[in-house]
Amino acid sequence: MKTDTTGERLAIFAANRASGIVRFDVAANEGVTRRRDQFEAGSLRVRFPSPEDQGLSAVLVNTAGGIAGGDRFDVDIACRSDARLTVTTAAAEKIYRAEGAAAELNVKLAAEGRSHLSWLPQETILFDRARIRRRFEIDLSEQASLLLCEIVVFGRAAMGERIRAGKFADRWRLSRGGRLVFAENIHLDGDIGEKLGRPAVAKGGVAIGTALIVPGDEALVERIREISQTFSGEVGVSAWNGFAMARFCAQDAGQLRADMMAVLGCVSGSALPRLWLN
Repeated sequence: MKTDTTGERLAIFAANRASGIVRFDVAANEGVTRRRDQFEAGSLRVRFPSPEDQGLSAVLVNTAGGIAGGDRFDVDIACRSDARLTVTTAAAEKIYRAEGAAAELNVKLAAEGRSHLSWLPQETILFDRARIRRRFEIDLSEQASLLLCEIVVFGRAAMGERIRAGKFADRWRLSRGGRLVFAENIHLDGDIGEKLGRPAVAKGGVAIGTALIVPGDEALVERIREISQTFSGEVGVSAWNGFAMARFCAQDAGQLRADMMAVLGCVSGSALPRLWLN
């Protein structure tokens, strides 16, 4: 009887990986935003519900049902001058445990002229032993505006799960007017749960979030600080280089989501995606 070797198992694993690509751009026509070119491949899809006001909403759907080790997904979105676009996801994205290579998620966002882009996906949930590498490349014109939020949840609290091993690598690059104004790398591996428990990391928090607002100034920071007095989790806010950023950390993912929604409501002139309210 033939027995599988580790190499054979990994080869089978690699052959069954999911991949997906979504690439599209939107443009304004007589004050109304409409999609132009669109490309989809693999298990990643984008759908456009009924327009809200003059803007356009896009919903990303992963038909693979989650992301596992070795999967790769690429999203490339461009807002042409004067267009308004809000992008969200159909549900929280689940990152499953990985035996070999990490999953990859690459996001490119561009906003031209006086366009506005809101990137508002629902939470990313990492299972125990999940491994993922994410990259964000954001290119804005001097006149464009951006509202971006990302929430990452470590483990499934409802299942009593704690992350004891895994990898989370996050790389962000933001350029405005062709000039790099923000760069950040985050790398957590090994016993992520133990590291999150350290006071200088998350002090036991299991959910973290970031809201990036362009343009942003000290006046906006003060407005967020005023409403933060009612938050359940911790939040830190600052502004520099013409943008503002709010950092969130909470013991409970639901609490952090509520805090994030309060901030998004404070800085956005439009309603949150309906999927966030379900």
